[in-house]
Amino acid sequence: MSHAITLIPGDGIGPEVTRAVVQVLAAAGLDATWESFSAGAAAVAEHGTTLPAPLLESIRRTKVALKGPVTTPIGEGFTSVNVGLRKALDLYANLRPVWNLPNVRSRYQGVDLVIVRENTEDLYAGLEHVVVPGVVESLKIITDAASTRIAQFAFEHARRHRRARVTSVHKANIMKLSDGLFIDCARRVAKDYPDIQYDERIVDAACMQLVMFPERFDVLLLPNLYGDIVSDLCAGLVGGLGVVPAANLGLAGVGVFEAVHGSAPDIAGQDVANPLALLLSGVLMLRHLDEDAKADHVMRAVTAVLADGSVRTRDIGGTASTTAFADEICRALDRTRP
Repeated sequence: MSHAITLIPGDGIGPEVTRAVVQVLAAAGLDATWESFSAGAAAVAEHGTTLPAPLLESIRRTKVALKGPVTTPIGEGFTSVNVGLRKALDLYANLRPVWNLPNVRSRYQGVDLVIVRENTEDLYAGLEHVVVPGVVESLKIITDAASTRIAQFAFEHARRHRRARVTSVHKANIMKLSDGLFIDCARRVAKDYPDIQYDERIVDAACMQLVMFPERFDVLLLPNLYGDIVSDLCAGLVGGLGVVPAANLGLAGVGVFEAVHGSAPDIAGQDVANPLALLLSGVLMLRHLDEDAKADHVMRAVTAVLADGSVRTRDIGGTASTTAFADEICRALDRTRP
């Protein structure tokens, strides 16, 4: 089957890791036509906007995109491209599976959990203003509609992947109306899934328990801000943002698959970045495209290379370049071809 896929190389190390991932996916037999577009600062220079209309039109048409990291200025400049994409395409669900990989140093073993994060509202709605000089107000938006659909997504994912439990993470002891609404929606949805256990954790207690007993968690359901923070915390349990994938999923089957780490401009162009996070996101993309056999093949190759341990990028204890790591995975694809 041939696929049209929107490609956003990003900036910093983005073009290097996306090039490596496209190489591996081609070696795995993916028949794809890639439609490449810039975003962020590069797009502003060329199109006057961070998210050019042709880019959004391409994703709406192809319904799938692979996205490298894009720099977001801190405290000034343009708003997050990631947030802009999620709003423009109503990518309401952020999915981040987190599990241990062979020979990737970690303080924990046996971690196998899934973060389901609401992606469109909460404090990330970006509704803030100056009340008086020295006082800024940011609005936390929680709605029944968005909370219900993300809860349904979490329970459906749990059922489809034979997960046992969904844990809703909140701060409803303090924010009784907003976070209270979020867990009320989760409780209502849970009643429709009697085969899935449901429980709740206050966010600060959940963070403590995650760093003490991460193996006890299964699927975590969170509002936007807590989901952003907790998903990075969970990545730290298994080796960092360089080894975990992410998907942003919306209605009508639209999905944007991305590396969640930064653009690392300090090492851009040096051929030393680890493409693994984006490659694992590419595996999620393959499954989204119903290319499960190719996804399984890539995972066998990745597992074999990491288990061998002789070819690893420097962030996971090796000395290999981006190119050498991608080449080795391509060779492993040949060795593990069914």
